[in-house]
Amino acid sequence: MAGNSPFFSIIIPTYNRPARIVSCLEAIAGLAYPVDRFEVIIIDDGGDELLDDVIAPFLQRLTLRLLRQDHAGVAVGRNTGAAIARGEFLVFTDDDCRPAPDWLSRLADRFAKAGDCIIGGRTVNALPDNVYSTASQTLIGYLFSYFNANPQAARFLTGSNLAIPAAGFFALGGFDKTFILMGAEEREFCDRWQHNGGRMMYAPEVLVYHFHTLTFRSFLRQHYKYGCGAYHYQRLKQLRCHHGMKVEPFSFYLKMLRFPFALQQGRNAPLLAVLLVSSQAANSTGFFMEKLRSKSIC
Repeated sequence: MAGNSPFFSIIIPTYNRPARIVSCLEAIAGLAYPVDRFEVIIIDDGGDELLDDVIAPFLQRLTLRLLRQDHAGVAVGRNTGAAIARGEFLVFTDDDCRPAPDWLSRLADRFAKAGDCIIGGRTVNALPDNVYSTASQTLIGYLFSYFNANPQAARFLTGSNLAIPAAGFFALGGFDKTFILMGAEEREFCDRWQHNGGRMMYAPEVLVYHFHTLTFRSFLRQHYKYGCGAYHYQRLKQLRCHHGMKVEPFSFYLKMLRFPFALQQGRNAPLLAVLLVSSQAANSTGFFMEKLRSKSIC
């Protein structure tokens, strides 16, 4: 059975979070999947502390490699890891995530049926007592419900739980390396994939648990960066597709505000709705600041 299992390359960028990468690797070491059918590639994105001693306890349990690069962000880090990957499929997650034990076996089942397709799984907030982490994941949940109403023809997936056929990834040149220290590189790649006729699928049974601690300040900073990335993504899409930038209709934002109440999140629902508004304000600020920055460079 192991010989028939697809070979996966798990690629994890990390920056200054050694405790998180240990927890992530502990979860990966406990995967219910043949250990000789996957490898793990850690990319240290120029962190302050070298990670050789941090990952040393896992070298006997996993096929594990560590690379180090100058601080350039997630897109460059994921490409750095992919460049040395041996897997038939590249599986991306983050250092603050812990995959469920059946993560790779569920992906293997999906690829056996889906073929040459991008598959995105579900990310679950593992810090329900942190209202900012909950709000951030609620927003992701809303985007999944809105853009992936048909899971077999998904339109929105996230890099914390994303699997891509390696041949297709390299054929498209990987993630756009101009996404430096900003989000949306996976969104741009997925759009490029679909633009070239590729299919995407949302697989909610493919689970990772997200331990992303946020404060109000870091929550706003995160969504500001997402806004910067959103402008960069829209600009690249505009150049590729030769049309103006598109924004979602007013109903999209109205449904977003209602979403916490639809989830029946009780007394937290009004606060989550306020935080979703705050996230969009930060996102819009990042979007327009990146637009101004881009114009000044030109």
